Amino acid sequence: MDRRSVQRRCEARLRTVEIPNPFDLDRFADEVSRRRGRRLTLLPKQTSLGPCGVWLALPDADYVFYEPHTSALHRQHIVLHELGHLLHEHEPTEGIDAEVLAKLFPTLDASVVRRVLARTSYTTVEEQEAEMFASLVRRIVDGRVLRKPMSDEREDPVLGRLRSTLGAQRRELS
Repeated sequence: MDRRSVQRRCEARLRTVEIPNPFDLDRFADEVSRRRGRRLTLLPKQTSLGPCGVWLALPDADYVFYEPHTSALHRQHIVLHELGHLLHEHEPTEGIDAEVLAKLFPTLDASVVRRVLARTSYTTVEEQEAEMFASLVRRIVDGRVLRKPMSDEREDPVLGRLRSTLGAQRRELS
């Protein structure tokens, strides 16, 4: 599937959910939960997978784990990526290491887990859709933010590295 098709699918999916204004990730997660008809819990949890997220689906609830030791913007993007998987009703294409699962849920019987989707690469259509979904939500949210950063505000270091790597200029909004 080409990039434009992925974007069209994500835009169509976004039209089915309400994005809170002003944006609040917890309220957006509540909207995803309502839309899916399942309880959804967001949990910070460092794993050996690195700075990424994990979606765990139990028979009656969804859990999204995210890396707590990264920037706020990155944490938000991680969660939005995982919510993209939920809204697209993706199925896992790769298993998750039993050790990681044990760290996430030490008392959980692995046979209870319906599915686990851990982000490890961006080569599958599912990963491309989830990443595009997160980026589109951020674009919508950023379009609503009409403020000029204060002169003493420091740029997020992760975002600064991304801008530097991609050769992008910092855009000041007024």
